[in-house]
Amino acid sequence: MRLISWNVNGLRAAVKKGFEESFYGLNADIFCLQETKLQEGQIELDLAGYEDYWCYAEKKGYSGTAVFTSPTPLNVRYNLGIPEHDSEGRVITLEFEKFYLVCVYTPNSQEELKRLDYRMNWEDAFREYVCSLDAEKPVIICGDMNVAHEEIDLKNPATNHFSAGFSDEERGKFSELLAAGFTDTFRYLYPDLEGAYSWWSFRTRARERNAGWRIDYFLVSDRLQDHIERAYICPEIYGSDHCPVGLDINI
Repeated sequence: MRLISWNVNGLRAAVKKGFEESFYGLNADIFCLQETKLQEGQIELDLAGYEDYWCYAEKKGYSGTAVFTSPTPLNVRYNLGIPEHDSEGRVITLEFEKFYLVCVYTPNSQEELKRLDYRMNWEDAFREYVCSLDAEKPVIICGDMNVAHEEIDLKNPATNHFSAGFSDEERGKFSELLAAGFTDTFRYLYPDLEGAYSWWSFRTRARERNAGWRIDYFLVSDRLQDHIERAYICPEIYGSDHCPVGLDINI
């Protein structure tokens, strides 16, 4: 099974930049999107062979997630079921016979970490949620998790130590999530690979210089480690300030 995740930074804009060609070229069984920046009815997108599921933010032009899937899920859930966290359209969960798939767009802590306290609460709630799913059957988590976990996961760790996405607090919460029973599939296969990033700032020609961050992930329940066939990043695909990331898994 092939799964792809991509923060498109506005799906309507991405469609104008070759999204459909990239979508079909990646040939995924399940394709997850973050930061769609849409409300219901704001786009007409008919991707043949896929069912689509959308989670919208209450705020217009903000956040939002979507999943396109070829296999039909048994059940679909939206958000976390916690009012404090359910207004921004950040989580879609698809249940299949042998696993849960969770598409997530983790909140950004913002400049000067002004939303860090909220982010910490979100992290605890999200970890509790996916652990409850993991108690039932294995879980695959994908999406823009807005954190570079280790220094190897960004180009300039020293100058970004107190930046959103690389604070000690955010990195610590990601470590807690992994310790709760999840595996970072890319680092599992490539523990020492440098220069592998999935996001580059639009400023200062960062992508041309590969001055990026790896903040888009596929995590799996630890018991799926032996099922991982391939984990990869697609920096050759443009259309957003993020590129797609992928997971091939035998499940």
